[in-house]
Order: sequence, then C-alpha cells, then structure tokens
Amino acid sequence: MSEMTQKLTAPLAGLALVGALVPTPALAYVGAGAGLSAIGSVLSFLGVLLLMIVGFVWYPVKRLMKKRRGKAADEAPATSATPATPATTAQPEE
Repeated sequence: MSEMTQKLTAPLAGLALVGALVPTPALAYVGAGAGLSAIGSVLSFLGVLLLMIVGFVWYPVKRLMKKRRGKAADEAPATSATPATPATTAQPEE
C-alpha cells in the first residue's frame, strides 16, 4: 500500500461510519393498516419475549418448590388418613 492510501483509510472509514449513523428523514407515509400491523407485531414480539423469560424462570422455580415440598413431606411425622373411630352409617329401618 502506498503511504497516501494508508493516510486516507482511517479518515474515510470514520466519515463513512458517521454518514451511516446520521438519521435522514424517510419522507414516507405509513397508513393506518400498516401502522396498526406494525404496532401489533412489535407488541406480539414483546409479549413472546416476556413469556419466554417467564417460562425459563418459572419452570426451574416450580421444580424447586416441588422438590422442597417433597422433602418437607418426608420430614413431617406420618399422620393417619383414617379417623380413630370409624364412622357409622345409619341403616334405614324396615
């Protein structure tokens, strides 16, 4: 590379970067249908991201809670599910 090319490369690259980052007006019209569709798409995408994050967080938390409940049930003293005295049913008289 020549010396002149090396001196011009960095300033031209910087100028191209600045030119690419400067916003320019589009001077375009977005109708009601296209605007509502775009807004709906963005809101749907944000909702999907939120549900994805909640799903990734909730599933391990749910498993942890289930595991802790299982340990708590194992450590608790066993209780009888049947009453001490059996319930009698009334027999209809004939």
